[in-house]
Amino acid sequence: MSKLILITGAGGFIGVNLVKKLLETDFYVIGIDNFCSSDIRKSAQFKTNNHYELIQADICDDIDSMIAQSRLLKEQGGIDQIFNLACPASPPRYLKLPLETIKTCTMGLTNVLNIAKKFNSTVVQASTSEIYGDPLEHPQTESYRGNVNTVGPRSCYDEGKRIAETICFEYRKNFGVDIKIARIFNTYGPYMDADDGRVVSTFINQALKNKDLTMFGDGNQTRSFQYISDLLDGLIKLMYSGKDLFGPINIGNPNEFTMKELAELVLGVTDSTSEIVYQELPIDDPKQRQPDISKAQKELNWNPTIQIKEGLEETIKYFKSI
Repeated sequence: MSKLILITGAGGFIGVNLVKKLLETDFYVIGIDNFCSSDIRKSAQFKTNNHYELIQADICDDIDSMIAQSRLLKEQGGIDQIFNLACPASPPRYLKLPLETIKTCTMGLTNVLNIAKKFNSTVVQASTSEIYGDPLEHPQTESYRGNVNTVGPRSCYDEGKRIAETICFEYRKNFGVDIKIARIFNTYGPYMDADDGRVVSTFINQALKNKDLTMFGDGNQTRSFQYISDLLDGLIKLMYSGKDLFGPINIGNPNEFTMKELAELVLGVTDSTSEIVYQELPIDDPKQRQPDISKAQKELNWNPTIQIKEGLEETIKYFKSI
């Protein structure tokens, strides 16, 4: 019998891509999303697939009773795996929904972990490189404790994800829940929202419309970008790793670029006439971000394979299609 997988945040950028990949490999998938920061139309492509069931709900609510009514759960008898992706993840979204973001990382996660406890499910928790804050260590290893402002504008997300890791470890220690924490670094690819405020989607959207590319700061701050297919491979390998590997573990592409280099690359690939305009850097925006992935390489035999130009070309194709 095929596995039944629960994906929270199933309507988001990573969620839609993960649902698509798992359905293509013949798994059964229950998706949960309240679509407060995602577009329900992206999930419409799965509605005729009998292996998929969408529950429109907030994980902070009583999702246990909702899942209990699930057609797929009644057919399969239990939930084997959970990918907890639910949470507004782009700065404009979580800055607009700060309390909802905190609740999702605490109350919502607790509800998800109680479901995992009930069904003896393995849980991959989507943590983030944002738990490192504006790092004083470069590149960032999993042992680095971060440099995070607890009361800054980004703290609802940064601190929310940090306490989420703590909650996961307490459920492992106290109840034996099989948790695995993935610290996800900047990711891009098809099914991104054009207006989500992330730098890749913003640059592409502006370049395709021949509008000025908005550069915050002087453009010398750095990021490391991974293509969505590499991330999915890392998350799935982490899910199937042994019980002794629970993380946290960095999942990202260590190739580092300045924002100015990224902007120039987008302009070249899109053949755009846009200019780069500079604006003030937002408060607590990290100056550097680069993962040390030696742990993922060793423990998961995982390496990103898609480099930035190839990934941008595929992402730009998607943006042109919408």
